[in-house]
Amino acid sequence: MSLDRRVPARLAKLDARGLLRRLRPPAGIDLSSNDYLGLATHPLLKERMADAVLREGCGSTGSRLLTGDRESFSAVERRFAKFKGTERSLYFSSGYLANLGVLTTFPDAGDTVFSDELNHASLIDGIRLSRARHIIFHHNDVETLGQLIRQDAGQGQKFVVVESLFSMDGDLAPLAAYAALCKETGAALIVDEAHAVGIYGEHGSGLIELTGVGKDVLVSINTAGKALGVSGAFVAGPAWSIDYLIQRARSFAFSTAPPPSLATALEASLTVIATEPERRNQLRASARYLRDQLKRAKITIPDGDSQIISVVVGKNHAAVALAMALQDKGFDVRAIRPPSVPAGTARLRVSVNAKVSKPMLDSFVIALEHGLRETMPCSVASS
Repeated sequence: MSLDRRVPARLAKLDARGLLRRLRPPAGIDLSSNDYLGLATHPLLKERMADAVLREGCGSTGSRLLTGDRESFSAVERRFAKFKGTERSLYFSSGYLANLGVLTTFPDAGDTVFSDELNHASLIDGIRLSRARHIIFHHNDVETLGQLIRQDAGQGQKFVVVESLFSMDGDLAPLAAYAALCKETGAALIVDEAHAVGIYGEHGSGLIELTGVGKDVLVSINTAGKALGVSGAFVAGPAWSIDYLIQRARSFAFSTAPPPSLATALEASLTVIATEPERRNQLRASARYLRDQLKRAKITIPDGDSQIISVVVGKNHAAVALAMALQDKGFDVRAIRPPSVPAGTARLRVSVNAKVSKPMLDSFVIALEHGLRETMPCSVASS
């Protein structure tokens, strides 16, 4: 079949299965974005970024190893390393590129990577592109992971790769148990803090801080386009690891550096996180409140207390219909379908942010309850 026939045929199949994606700008009350602290529109970030554009221009003009380096990048990297309690950090253009860089740089041929089955696609792709063997272990199953590591006959370095806060189910990894296991077995622990950085811990640096395992983590990957409100990602770790990434990470070396204004905006973001802890306190309180209200409405959600709340619908078309019904009522909630989640678990991924009020959340629960009754009546107990 010719390409101009094959591709439309495949698109039609996706549509029939309820898997066709469409681009849609934000509209309504935000319960979908990753702007958890509301920093994307914070006045200080906007002011600092606009000033930086006027001062340094729009583009960086090249990769960091050519003409794209700026003092603003080095400054925010030093500050972020201090924020994470590490020796160094390195700023990448995106979380995807950071994960690819880390996982194609450190694991070598003869090494083994152990990866949680629910890890994000960027982690999966990075592992696949590495030269190491990889073994998938059951989600958050420390006991099975320990057995797999001890039984592995490979003579090379072993790596354990996990998210600290999983992006689809909103549950936390048992980081303390992973750290103890890696210390015992000599495995290197790599942690993606994409959805935790800015939110957890006394200083807001993430779940590594909260669980006190920083000294047992090889490197962490910290997305800057979620709670930090800007764009890009930081890899944080010992100085030698950052030096090695600069030399060997292709996704860093062969990417045009981000606009310098982003680094300036991120400096402002770290300032706000340090000076306005009430934002993360409000976020955590709102997440608990919404979870309580959903349970009172007898809407099934996973246990936990994070800002990411999954409402599993099951069928793709039903999830899309439910999302559209809520959008019509003014709530920006999106349907998440395979391959982002396992087949048969299409869902609404509700993400709370610090800017939503209790009345907004109350109205959302009522609208969701009504929508669920229409799309899948068995999911809500009859009153």
